[in-house]
Amino acid sequence: QVQLAESGGGLVQPGGSLKLSCAASGSGFTIYAMAWYRQAPGKQREFVASITGGGNTNYALNVKGRFTISRDNAKNTVWLQMSSLKPEDTALYLCWVDLAPQGGNWGRGTQVTVSS
Repeated sequence: QVQLAESGGGLVQPGGSLKLSCAASGSGFTIYAMAWYRQAPGKQREFVASITGGGNTNYALNVKGRFTISRDNAKNTVWLQMSSLKPEDTALYLCWVDLAPQGGNWGRGTQVTVSS
């Protein structure tokens, strides 16, 4: 059984920074791609950033240049470094991991609120 634990969310002023983390715990699994999504109240869940097992990254257009995704395979952890935060970045940020043999799994999310 695998459990995903997201952390690092909180309240930050516009222009500030936060670093989110998502750690997979358990045994008997291998992680391939990892990604971050976000969902604001009344809106659909949207893609934020992803990283492959080989370290190739992809970003949504509205976060590219401000957010950085990274991973540590030995720790089964993915991070999302967020800088120059805007009020429109406010959302529940959810971790997604492509696991073997289980398949894709979602975390429960960590709340990010950007407000003055």
